[in-house]
Amino acid sequence: MRQRKQLIRYLLLAWLVLLSGCKGEDEAKLTPELSVVQVSVQEVVEENVRSQIELVGTVQAVESASIASRVSGQIVQLPVVLGSQVQKGDLLVKISAGEISAQVLQNQARVEQARRNLAREERLQKQGASTPETVKSLREQTRIAEAAYEEAKSMLQYATISAPFDGTITRKIASVGDLASPGVVLLELENGKVFQVVAQVPEGLILKVRKGDILPVFIPAAGTTLNGEVAEVAPAANPFSRTAPVKINIVAGVDLRSGQFARVTLTGSDEQALLISEKAVRSFGQMERVFLVEDNNIARLRLVRTGSHYNGQVEILAGLVSGDRVVVTGVEQLQDGQPVDVKLHTMEVPVSREPGMVQERP
Repeated sequence: MRQRKQLIRYLLLAWLVLLSGCKGEDEAKLTPELSVVQVSVQEVVEENVRSQIELVGTVQAVESASIASRVSGQIVQLPVVLGSQVQKGDLLVKISAGEISAQVLQNQARVEQARRNLAREERLQKQGASTPETVKSLREQTRIAEAAYEEAKSMLQYATISAPFDGTITRKIASVGDLASPGVVLLELENGKVFQVVAQVPEGLILKVRKGDILPVFIPAAGTTLNGEVAEVAPAANPFSRTAPVKINIVAGVDLRSGQFARVTLTGSDEQALLISEKAVRSFGQMERVFLVEDNNIARLRLVRTGSHYNGQVEILAGLVSGDRVVVTGVEQLQDGQPVDVKLHTMEVPVSREPGMVQERP
């Protein structure tokens, strides 16, 4: 009986061993082998690059004017609308100025009367019937009347407002029938042929900016990068914001508009950075990842954090170290743990951070 129990125990043990072996074979059949993928790799290197600082700015027209009245009165003519193209001297606003017109006529009459009185007194003086003091007094009264007449005529001219330069109406506040008051803006006029970017530069960087410097300017709305020339640098910083305004002239384009957002890049100091090709980095949701190649030619997935982008290269802030080999081409076909056939990737563009070569950081 005892021998029979031992025999049954040995048979059960053998059956379990046989079952586990069959299960391992089934699992091996269900897990296919990954094929070898041909890839090119690039070694992560630490380069000496020049840092750059991005400043925000606003596109503005070099020539701009706020059109306001210098006299009170009702607007009777306003022949422009938003977007109207005007030439220098074109009529913009005409104001009804009946009181000023009456003052002109009144002062004109006073001038004529003063001149007649002066002429009569000068004739009497020649005949010995008047004194030099009387003639002198009438001459002064005549000059006063003439000055008042010229003042009234000048005020009447202010009732008609003309364009001070060629440009475009960018803002229209008033309408025909409105009451114009001195100093109240009625229209805004801009010359859209010459633009500049106004940026606020921190006080620690303002000494690095000089008039005539060429700086790269990126206009996101227009999708273009321009080289602008520094036209003005404020000699003093704002004590509240600790910044100083800098004006940069740029070439006007079809897609440029006043008020657009701009980014201005200033060149900073040299620093060390880990650089790899942008092609090696793939986005996965909110994460960025690359594939490393181990010594046994097996690809391994690695999450990274990137920094600045320029010249087809990207700065690695975390996730890699100098000497790592990352896959540049063939990344789309890779899975973690896949064997690869490696060839060396050749950089096509030399690393540089010269002005005009910087790309927008995502």
